Amino acid sequence: MLVFPGKEIHIDGQPTTLYHYCFEWGQKTVAIALGYGSIYNHSYSPNARYDDITQRTKVFSAIQDIQLGEEITINYNGDPDNNSPMEFDVL
Repeated sequence: MLVFPGKEIHIDGQPTTLYHYCFEWGQKTVAIALGYGSIYNHSYSPNARYDDITQRTKVFSAIQDIQLGEEITINYNGDPDNNSPMEFDVL
């Protein structure tokens, strides 16, 4: 995890491209997961989940069988069963 101040993902109050790849990490910080962690897409029916293990470690785990070539998805709300609305249009 690369952790940095949340204000750095905005320029002139507008979100940067980096904004779309960050996890909230505390009250005023965000983090980018190294490897593939920051590029998994959101789903309300995810096939994987993530858990914060330590202050700088996030673990991604399958919650169902994932077929070869199938996209890995996570619920950006954290809990795979959380259907709270997102700040963007969910496809």
